[in-house]
Amino acid sequence: MDTARTIPIQTATLEGDGMGCHAGGEKLLAAAKSAGKSDTLQQYAADYPRVESAGPHDQPQSMCPAFGSLRVGLRMRRTATILSGSACCVYGLTFTSHFYGARRSVGYVPFNSETLVTGKLFEDIRDAVHAQANPAELDAIVIINLCVPTASGVPLQLLPKEIQGVRIIGIDVPGFGVPTHAEAKDVLAGAMLRYARDEIHNGPVAAPRGGRQDKPTITLLGEMFPADPVIIGQMLAPMGLAVGPTVPTREWRELYAALDCAAVAAIHPFYTASVREFEAAGRPVVGSAPVGLEGTQAWLQHIGEACGIPTALVDQARNQALHGMREMLAKQSLKGRITLSGYEGSELLVARLLVECGADVPYVGSACPATRWNADDAEWLRNKGVQVQFRASLEQDMAAVHEFQPDLAIGTTPIVQKAKQLCIPALYFTNLISARPLMGVAGAGSLVQVIQAAMGNKSRFDAMKSFFGGVGAGHAAGVWEGVPQDRPEFKAETRRLLEKQLKKRKAEEMG
Repeated sequence: MDTARTIPIQTATLEGDGMGCHAGGEKLLAAAKSAGKSDTLQQYAADYPRVESAGPHDQPQSMCPAFGSLRVGLRMRRTATILSGSACCVYGLTFTSHFYGARRSVGYVPFNSETLVTGKLFEDIRDAVHAQANPAELDAIVIINLCVPTASGVPLQLLPKEIQGVRIIGIDVPGFGVPTHAEAKDVLAGAMLRYARDEIHNGPVAAPRGGRQDKPTITLLGEMFPADPVIIGQMLAPMGLAVGPTVPTREWRELYAALDCAAVAAIHPFYTASVREFEAAGRPVVGSAPVGLEGTQAWLQHIGEACGIPTALVDQARNQALHGMREMLAKQSLKGRITLSGYEGSELLVARLLVECGADVPYVGSACPATRWNADDAEWLRNKGVQVQFRASLEQDMAAVHEFQPDLAIGTTPIVQKAKQLCIPALYFTNLISARPLMGVAGAGSLVQVIQAAMGNKSRFDAMKSFFGGVGAGHAAGVWEGVPQDRPEFKAETRRLLEKQLKKRKAEEMG
């Protein structure tokens, strides 16, 4: 090992690969701070506050946050992504990324106790970056520190900013520092915007692939169904505005176009780091979105004010957009009670649209935090009698289903599973609600259609419950010649042995 090139890593409280993953958030957080990551973690704590009020968990239960940053990088053209973390974490992240349609490889820099403690891991990362930096194929390389390298202080900031013209973006995305994978999208998007903003200050940059717009543009912040930017563009046209890029972008040069806008629409309100970069560039930011009658009217008004559009043109845009919405809602509406929860960040927007479509929505939970960009949506919903829960836990979402006994439950996988066990029709928010238009007439029409179809399945659940009701549940689930006998004493003994084993392990860790 070349000791002249090796940077020692502060790992007094962490040892090895596997142990760190199971050490717990508090221990990992303390280790990261002692290893020089205090500034990064303080910024994350400010950008992504953990809880609105005390609850059963210090953060929502969702997939590994790093998946959000990984997904952003994998969706960009001419961008390579390298992970630095425990092998089990990397396996899970790459499996999930390919499950969601990644069409390229994910790089991985493995480590062990020796390379982590001596600092050789950083050198391995640097060697991997140099090996991958081919300007003929790549515009950027993203390196993501997972929990253990972050807690150990692996200094990605010491990597070169560019190699042969290939940009190098190093970020820390630990599960103990970033609450949800949705917010991890912002970690990478914000880092890329900061890099692109510096490039703009330093000289001319590449134009968008299709050339610059001849109208002032509105940059859209947050991943959306592909039809939504088109629908928003039609709403903006009477004001002489056009839709710009959507951030996270699909190509590096789109970052320049995103910064070159008249205003930013924070459709998803948790992109705090990205908003900071836009505001540093002097761009006004508008919250909420054009959903429903009142939402569309208010959003177009705020966009017009932010861009200095004459009132007559704003009114023209509003009248055009609202006319079609009124006609659609007059023809079809929703009847029934719906609880809603998710971790995408657009939950409040969907709830607003459901309420305007006639649904009774007593509860909406979001794993994302309250921000100034969703404050108007939260106030509007609360004024309609909706309980709004930010940083919602699975337990809170479950309690809402039990409390309100909805005709339809929209939520995450465990919510859908539990609701169906209760014979309540349910829809998975991410795949069946987020994956359709939300804005304008098309959004309302699409949502009403899928909701009506789902609520119409109540009789099917009742029929299945009646048919399969005799096969048992819990310990007796299935078909048996004789019903199995429950043995709670065995379960209690197993639980006691596991607790004893856990106490022993903790005692050994403490020395």
